[in-house]
Amino acid sequence: MSAIIVALAGMVVFALGYRFYSKFVAEKIFRLDPNYVTPAHRYKDGVDFVPTNKFVLWGHHFTSVAGAAPILGPAIAVYWGWLPALLWVVLGTVFAAGVHDFGTLVLSVRNKGQSVGTLANKLIGQRAKILFLFIILILVLMVNAVFAWVISNLFIKFPASVFPVFIQIPLAIWIGTAVYKRQKKMLVPSLVALAVMYIAAVVSSKVSFLQIDLVKYMGGAEGAGLFGLGAVSSAFFIWIIILMVYVYFASTLPVWRLLQPRDFINSHQLVVGLGILYLGLLFANPTITAPMTNATSDVSWFPLLFITIACGAISGFHGLVSSGTSSKQLNKETDARFVGYLGAVGEGILALVSIVAVITFFPNKDAFLATYSSFGAANGSGLTVFVQGASKLATSLHIPADIATTIVSIIVISFAATTLDTSVRLMRYIIAELGMEYKMPKLAKKHVATSVAVLSSAALVLLPQGPNGFGSGGYLLWPLFGTANQLLAGISLLLIAVWLKRLGRNYLVAIIPMIFLLFMTLLAMFKQVLFEWSWFGSNSNWLLFIFGAIIFVFAIWIILTAISALSSNQKISVDEE
Repeated sequence: MSAIIVALAGMVVFALGYRFYSKFVAEKIFRLDPNYVTPAHRYKDGVDFVPTNKFVLWGHHFTSVAGAAPILGPAIAVYWGWLPALLWVVLGTVFAAGVHDFGTLVLSVRNKGQSVGTLANKLIGQRAKILFLFIILILVLMVNAVFAWVISNLFIKFPASVFPVFIQIPLAIWIGTAVYKRQKKMLVPSLVALAVMYIAAVVSSKVSFLQIDLVKYMGGAEGAGLFGLGAVSSAFFIWIIILMVYVYFASTLPVWRLLQPRDFINSHQLVVGLGILYLGLLFANPTITAPMTNATSDVSWFPLLFITIACGAISGFHGLVSSGTSSKQLNKETDARFVGYLGAVGEGILALVSIVAVITFFPNKDAFLATYSSFGAANGSGLTVFVQGASKLATSLHIPADIATTIVSIIVISFAATTLDTSVRLMRYIIAELGMEYKMPKLAKKHVATSVAVLSSAALVLLPQGPNGFGSGGYLLWPLFGTANQLLAGISLLLIAVWLKRLGRNYLVAIIPMIFLLFMTLLAMFKQVLFEWSWFGSNSNWLLFIFGAIIFVFAIWIILTAISALSSNQKISVDEE
């Protein structure tokens, strides 16, 4: 089958979903008001509450939620065949992710820009709020560890990407200063910055001394490295330290100085990258060589498919971004549909091209099955196969293979870095909120909370675990990241449903995807915690077992509390702050 047919079918469904379903939700369910004074205006402080053009905010929001997850999850899930992955990405985006991302944004805007964790207190009670905040805290900690692990490994595998990625930082700061203080427009400078990045990508692909290969500097793969760790582990350690220093400053600077302009640049990367890949798809017209379904899989797709693909179908982390940062920057309430729902569609488009790149990369079905020989092999190969497959599509446009590989790796790393520093900023908010809750005002201070977030994230990602040894903590957390992420999404949909019910509105748009998601996720989590990660499981792992058991118990507690709130007859007449 031609991959163009699959891609075109997915794009048509996404377009119909945004054109009709999101409009119905905006007008009939959420009833957006263009005259509502948003928190960005009401609490404008120039740091977190900053009224922002909807196109700029969409860029910030999308690149914050995207990261590497909508690429990695689908690239792993095609192990069960491309059809199940495709259906979950397309239908999950339209009916679950769009409502979730859009809904958490509107809910936060209507409640002083507060996060979903804080809003749990108002909607389902104080105890649920504390439990929810702890689940969110564990999730963002895992996000920090997973994405720091991903970025560090991509820097090691693709050293030509380092220079173009880091040159983006001073360019973004220059743009942010020019736009905010001199009232300049952001579009042209951001396009210039993107051009500089890609020129740097071309040059670094061809000039060896611009390729920052820390493994080589440590004496090659067989070198002793630092403290006898070995060259690869030493390179990994150095990159983690550099990343943690970067995210400390990135997450404490005002959003207009670095995050917004850098994310706007990355939104152009999305357009350029997807343009290259879809044009490459059009010109190459590749045939799908992967199986539609994989009858030889060693692990059942049910219910693991629905937690393996989180970002790209639905992700609880998106609700944290919507209610944690984006709601504080929304200029008009009616912009929420464009930012929230279309942001989810953008993720779906990225997940779709990830599927296409992987299932057309291999010369035949046997080659695919050799690489995806087991679910564990799929976990280890997914991201690398995507970079190679996407590069193959790009070469059909006569882009040299080394430059294509560098550009694709830059896009993946840029998105992952955006998610990383947004996640650290969110973790700082949560730590500060818990500090105030438990009468520890010092913990609520910005730099203290950020230090706790950064140090705990570094400790987790560098944790030696299992046969992979030093620095494998981030990778080993990936299975739990998916389950925790989907639990958070389900609970957020439950909060939206409670809010809508109390307003006397139709809450089925939230409750139906919530029931489906919570059933699949709780089932998957129960099986993993009890039958895989515990002491009598098939793959005993105490790190995953402890984190998983805590999250599972907290989630059940919150759900029971929320169901009680949902069944009550409490009403609110107007949705005002």
